[in-house]
Amino acid sequence: MITKSKNLIALFAALFLLLLGIQAYFMYKTYQVKEREIYRDVHARLTNYTDRLEDLGGIKSRTDDTIQKILIRYHDKKISKKDFLEYFKKNRKENEKHLSDYVDASFKKEGYKIATKTEYISIIYIPDSTRLIDQPITLYETRNKVSNPKISNTGKWETTSRSTTNDDTPGRNDSFILKSNTGFEILNIKTIIFKELALLTICCAAILASVLLLYIFTVKNLARQQKQVEVLHTVVDNISHEFKTPIATLKIASKTLKKEWNPETLPLIDRQINRLENLMIQLHKDETSEETLSIQLEDWNFFVEDLAFTYPQTNFDLSNKVTEELPFDHHLMETLIKNLCENSVKYGASDVKINISNSLQILKIEISDNGCGIEKKELAHIFEKFYRIQANNIHNTKGLGLGLYFVKKIVTKYGGNIEVSSLPKTETTFKISVPYEN
Repeated sequence: MITKSKNLIALFAALFLLLLGIQAYFMYKTYQVKEREIYRDVHARLTNYTDRLEDLGGIKSRTDDTIQKILIRYHDKKISKKDFLEYFKKNRKENEKHLSDYVDASFKKEGYKIATKTEYISIIYIPDSTRLIDQPITLYETRNKVSNPKISNTGKWETTSRSTTNDDTPGRNDSFILKSNTGFEILNIKTIIFKELALLTICCAAILASVLLLYIFTVKNLARQQKQVEVLHTVVDNISHEFKTPIATLKIASKTLKKEWNPETLPLIDRQINRLENLMIQLHKDETSEETLSIQLEDWNFFVEDLAFTYPQTNFDLSNKVTEELPFDHHLMETLIKNLCENSVKYGASDVKINISNSLQILKIEISDNGCGIEKKELAHIFEKFYRIQANNIHNTKGLGLGLYFVKKIVTKYGGNIEVSSLPKTETTFKISVPYEN
């Protein structure tokens, strides 16, 4: 299930990124289409006027031959380049206001901020193919300057003038080829398009946000379900581990009763049945009260007696110095004592010493054995879930690696402390101190 959840999350993330890419591409294409539409509209409305833009100061509309004479005089080097350029500069300034006012008025309603410029890009004297200019000359320009023209119109025409002599014989033929370029730019095009696409942008953002929220909700839901599964596994691990000891004890008690009658066996059976009932209660916590059974003075003795009955080959030496009833969960303390002692038996101990005492509102438990001990490198891991001590990468003892894990959980639950010391092949000692309040 966890693997499927991870795959689902990965698939969801991939689809979300795909949707994000599609939305971004869609918005980009919409922006481009809208930009072309606006420029096409502006271009169409300016086309008729741009045909007459050069008439404001160019050659086409002049009834006299002023510019033609300027070109001839410049070609003949009768005026300097500075004077030649100054003529066009003066002409540009004279027409700038008229042109700017016209363009601004034409697109005031739409709010377009338009910049346009017409320039001569080439002037060639035909008879000798002399190029009169080496860089464009601006014929006119609006107050708003063009930096990156989006649409440009080019034009090309030829002008001719023929001079005559005093005797009316043909004179010099002066012809020029001129190329012009008119370009314009909408300076606030991005603002205009974003305003027009505001509703579409909001809708796309809302869709993406909805998908993202659904994604987050799904991930959280999967994480919550995974946590519930982990809790369920922990409960099952706990219960299955705890069922082993009382069941084994009941089997031994049953065999004992079959051989001979022993009145001391009946209380032992009752205690194991109670323990099984407590384990069943853990499976139905929501159906039972939170009230826990405190530990009586004799309960500590019963814990060890049950162990001695279950493991007759092991000597359990109990020193019980507890002087009062203690406010600890009976089942948890039984689990703590029996898990530690059973762990000693599992790893070869023949003698297990249990010292239990209380003073200054602190419960102290010390359990030592003469088993095989624990290597120093293993001590840092023995309380980890499912961890088991290995020899040459082989587990030599049976079990799930849950006993000491549960011991640590119980001590932590009560805010206590646990210390372990061990000498390999000699002994191991667990010291536990747990605070309590009367």
